[in-house]
Amino acid sequence: MRQKKFWFTIGEILALLVMALMLPALAVAASKYKVLHRFTGGADGANPQGGLVFDPAGSLYGTTMFGGMSPTNCGRSGCGTVFKLTPNKDGSWTEKVLYNFCLLTDCSDGVFPRNASLIFDTAGNLYGTTDGINNGKSGVVFKLTPNSDGSWTEEVLHTFTDSPDGSLPDGLIFDTAGNLYGTTELGGVGVGTVFELTPNSDGSWTESLLYSFTGSPDGAIPLAGVIFDAAGNLYGTTSNGGASGQGTVFKLTPNSNGSWTESTLYSFTGRKDGAMPLAGLAFDPAGNLYGTTVLGGSKDWGVTFMLAPNSNGWGESVLHNFEDHPAAAPQATMIFDATGNLYGTTSNNYNNSRGKGAVFELTPESGGHWGYRVLHAFQNKPAAYPFDSLVLDSAGNLYGTAADCGRGYKCQGVAFEIEITP
Repeated sequence: MRQKKFWFTIGEILALLVMALMLPALAVAASKYKVLHRFTGGADGANPQGGLVFDPAGSLYGTTMFGGMSPTNCGRSGCGTVFKLTPNKDGSWTEKVLYNFCLLTDCSDGVFPRNASLIFDTAGNLYGTTDGINNGKSGVVFKLTPNSDGSWTEEVLHTFTDSPDGSLPDGLIFDTAGNLYGTTELGGVGVGTVFELTPNSDGSWTESLLYSFTGSPDGAIPLAGVIFDAAGNLYGTTSNGGASGQGTVFKLTPNSNGSWTESTLYSFTGRKDGAMPLAGLAFDPAGNLYGTTVLGGSKDWGVTFMLAPNSNGWGESVLHNFEDHPAAAPQATMIFDATGNLYGTTSNNYNNSRGKGAVFELTPESGGHWGYRVLHAFQNKPAAYPFDSLVLDSAGNLYGTAADCGRGYKCQGVAFEIEITP
């Protein structure tokens, strides 16, 4: 067969070259990425895996899983820190460690604050969780109170014992009365719990077990915290269990006698609808729930999904299917901005992904579709593996942490800022 010949003018060739140069920009949107602090692995901490939180003055607070100046029991890696990042007039940020874990000989103040972000109360105190205490994996809920000299005092509100109250606590949230709620990944009478901590008049706190997961059909191993709706019901996810063993979305409804009733809103099948939701949930103003799964979907690299209430309960729809590169395996709770856009991170930490994590944006479009773009792909330049949620400032810039650094970069994780451009 005679081959066809194609001829192009100089102008057409130039136009094709311009289009070719533009293609990478379509995959990864223009954004300004800035490292606020590189953790050295020494006194300043190492491997930040939790998100960041702002105070009213614009300073950021977070935790590192390792590092710090812990004198006992954690060896060279350190037991972890709570840190503060303060912005300077020249655009730089100054890091200060507020607390080093395992300051007590028995480490009963906690060790290894992993991937649960800190929260503030109205008085400016910080609250968080750790994975363990000395020679155990139970974990604690702690409070940090600021002192007049700039130091902070730590107080343990509850030490988990695995059974019946659970172990490995995550994701704290306050209700309007000042009670704390969270989940534990394991323990209870089954495989994870939802708990409440109530403050007492003498300054102590009382822990109550709201629900203990059994695996099937209710789910197992909740790896993120819970959120409230306007009626006082709690919503969350389990990473495993459910009807197909691939995780669930659940609801807890309070009863008049103080007990709570669990209902499973959705069980993931592990196919196109997703599998293993490691992240928490977010509500939109219409009452729809949004979340992510770390696996499943059309490419088995995870999905973002929406659950909408209907006459039969709740229906799931997939907003985006992730592929291997540059973004895959989302495992952090997404956040909304004021205009209804969603932002999240991918860790690329499952199925031997080629990527090193990314920050993405989902934009609602007509017909129920969502536009997707990558705002930043880490690629070890100079960081990798953003495990937790982002936070927005008043100008619409995003802030978060990445747990590792690439080869050639002498750091063990970073705190970063992303300035979004249209």
